[in-house]
Amino acid sequence: MVNPVHDESAVESIIDVRGLRNQFGTQVVHDQLDLQVRRGEILGVVGGSGTGKSVLLRSIVGLQAPAAGQIRVFGQDLAALASEARSQYERRFGVLFQQGALFSSLTVLENIALPLTEYGGLDANEARGVSAMKLALAGLPIAAGDKYPAALSGGMIKRAALARALALDPDILFLDEPTAGLDPISAAAFDRLILTLRDALGLTVFLVTHDLDTLYAICDRVAVLSAKRVLVADRIEAVAAFDDPWIQQYFQGPRGRAASQAALRAAATPTHQGNA
Repeated sequence: MVNPVHDESAVESIIDVRGLRNQFGTQVVHDQLDLQVRRGEILGVVGGSGTGKSVLLRSIVGLQAPAAGQIRVFGQDLAALASEARSQYERRFGVLFQQGALFSSLTVLENIALPLTEYGGLDANEARGVSAMKLALAGLPIAAGDKYPAALSGGMIKRAALARALALDPDILFLDEPTAGLDPISAAAFDRLILTLRDALGLTVFLVTHDLDTLYAICDRVAVLSAKRVLVADRIEAVAAFDDPWIQQYFQGPRGRAASQAALRAAATPTHQGNA
């Protein structure tokens, strides 16, 4: 896999979810859900429609109060902390929401600068300079910074939202369907960018996706949500072999087989050419 761990028992869990219960009225989405996310890994979270993938993400980042259970991040039960102490930890999160969630009335640079001025203590000029750096880090030209979201392509919106998520130099990056709606070439480029950023910045990445190519290309482990809990969380080869009808249909169907073969071909391709 992308980031092999030789002694998995020694790897620190940066996120530890125990006995989580989420419900909306009488509808129970999660019940007794357990999940650990290891420091430095890219964890892909998948599941059928209605299994609560985005709800789980929102619970971890503090946007959805669970009905029961405990979520520890950086070793802390954030829900038990006072507001100011909790916000100090939450500033170590970077979140890319579905569809980007950029403010339409702000330019790209202004979107990126917002958390820097609101939470990072920078003035407008300092924030603009840092925002330009984050824009470049996300692979966008500086000229894109003065555009409004409505003038951007889908791929550019994703990268602009990623730049904003990176604004405060987070330890954990949360991505909710980051390649949804992108063409295969743009999606593959975005996957490579996430892998590069993880390696360069030492990020931990929590990735909600349905994209099989993403799972095979960059995820160290995959967690499958089913029956209100995590059915299995393991390396993708072990998950794909797990005896469950939905998993078998998902991973062993035509798209799953194609993604697996593409990953094998990529792994066998030399990253550089030797001298002729």
